[in-house]
Amino acid sequence: MHPSEKVRLKDSALRGRRLVLGITGSIAAVESVKLIRELLRHGAEVIPVMSREAQRLISPETVEFAAGRPPITEITGQVEHVTYCGDPESAVDLLLIAPSTANTISKIACGIDDTPVTTFATTALGTGVPVMIAPSMHGTMYRHRIVEENMERLKKLGVEFVPPVMEEGKAKMAPPEVMVEHVIRRLSIEGKNPLSGKKVLIIGGSTAQPLDEMRVLTNRSSGRTAAALAQEAFRRGAEVEVWYGQSPSKIPPQIEKVERFSTVEELMGLVEASRLNHEIIILCAAISDYTPARQEGKIPSGQEELVIRLVPTPKVIEAVREGAKGSILVGYKAESGISAEELVSRAEKRMKEVGADFMVANLLEDVGNRVTTVHIIDKKEGVVKEITGTREDTVR
Repeated sequence: MHPSEKVRLKDSALRGRRLVLGITGSIAAVESVKLIRELLRHGAEVIPVMSREAQRLISPETVEFAAGRPPITEITGQVEHVTYCGDPESAVDLLLIAPSTANTISKIACGIDDTPVTTFATTALGTGVPVMIAPSMHGTMYRHRIVEENMERLKKLGVEFVPPVMEEGKAKMAPPEVMVEHVIRRLSIEGKNPLSGKKVLIIGGSTAQPLDEMRVLTNRSSGRTAAALAQEAFRRGAEVEVWYGQSPSKIPPQIEKVERFSTVEELMGLVEASRLNHEIIILCAAISDYTPARQEGKIPSGQEELVIRLVPTPKVIEAVREGAKGSILVGYKAESGISAEELVSRAEKRMKEVGADFMVANLLEDVGNRVTTVHIIDKKEGVVKEITGTREDTVR
């Protein structure tokens, strides 16, 4: 068994998928090993193809080690481009060109195929094999008007571009983990996923209400549910926007629309300032029900007893429902010290009070580091579904 086989996960989003990876002459070609291994880790079979310029930056032997198969470095009598991208019966699921130079982008846009990579692209576009391109070049080249026009030209042909990271005056290829998420998303869309093109807003994380100018009243929410939901919605083709509170978990880097809030008041400001024209809104944030009466300065230390007066905070979910009457609204409710039956009963009551379409309820006692149990209540169908698994399992 080749060492590359040992990195594959048994249960992964790209299991059974085949793709051609076109590597061109950008310095980011040295990242190909990481990208190939990340694709393999998610279950994909990777057929590498290299241009002559790419071979000057990274050796074919290195790419062969990463992929577990020798890269295609020239088109031979085996007509490799037809086998993998021209014959519907043997065609791969995706042609990914990463990294792609400005030269390669412009050649593909003009139908020029004088390298193995551009020949694969021409064949794929003619056959209808999905094509994804990850640009990598100097910032001035990326902003060149003709290059921009060529990218727009390719987009009209159905080519998807993975946005580069703009830093140090360069358009750097997106990190391997981001690239993989875009691949999963594209193949999900090709499968006509029901979330494809839907606008999804996820509100997660915790609030932090000020006790004084230095201290805050917050909670132990990790924010992992919001992060997992954002990743899953992105993978399913949704246009994902996240409003995120004060939590340690990171929102997946492929999510571009992220608004941050700290207090309930800041979150209410986002609700009031937004159009809320999303098809689906998921509110899984741990929002404070009470906030301390505002204390100027810093509360002196050393007191024998300190009494803090709390006042109710606005109900965010009700404000969201009022501003998004046409959206599917999903709420979350956590309780402690009651039975599962009582949990569901309270969640159903709250769902009716706020006009939510779904309510996800859980007992704090059922929340663990690896496994949790949730009850999903469907208002329309009147169905209660219980799911036990990892946080990722509960959002799928």
